[in-house]
Amino acid sequence: MVSVSSRPFLVLASASPRRRSLLEEAGYRVEVDPSGIDEPEPTEVVDPRFYAAELAWRKAFTVALRRADQLVLAADTVCTVAGQLLNKPADRADAERMIRLQEERLVDVVTALVLYRAGRDEWLGAVETSVVRMRRLSDAERAAYLDSGLWVGKAGAYGVQDNDPIVEVESGSWSNVVGLPLERLESLLEGPARGWWA
Repeated sequence: MVSVSSRPFLVLASASPRRRSLLEEAGYRVEVDPSGIDEPEPTEVVDPRFYAAELAWRKAFTVALRRADQLVLAADTVCTVAGQLLNKPADRADAERMIRLQEERLVDVVTALVLYRAGRDEWLGAVETSVVRMRRLSDAERAAYLDSGLWVGKAGAYGVQDNDPIVEVESGSWSNVVGLPLERLESLLEGPARGWWA
């Protein structure tokens, strides 16, 4: 296990305050440098693991081009249910569509992460899947949730970190559902990426 005192400095290729908080709470030193890349919705059926992995790699690569020899971390999270991929909702109506689709169903939450050693063209990645269940909402509960704005910027239109009462993690990593599987990151840093930050 990588000790807190020896954890590497990471350049986070994301504007997500949730990912930054997860890393800082785990003892990582972090600098935020959002990639700014477009994240287009797929126009056809795609493998959610491939979709998330491609976006995470593009984010990491884009930021690595402008960093010297630092360790860049990028991630992308999507939800998938009933064969449909759910990214971040475009607006309130889209959020409602996503919520209704997921109610009383098991939902796969897929996060891909990429570590990119800037300046050396070395990278590695991983994909983690957790399962959540969304309960059935009354019309009043659904409307109140949508009015709250808690769905903004979140894959699947919810966030377990908000102590959201509408979903619970059935299996897998809780931090993965938030947007960054810390356990998988740790395994990469103490395994194939060991020494990248020395």
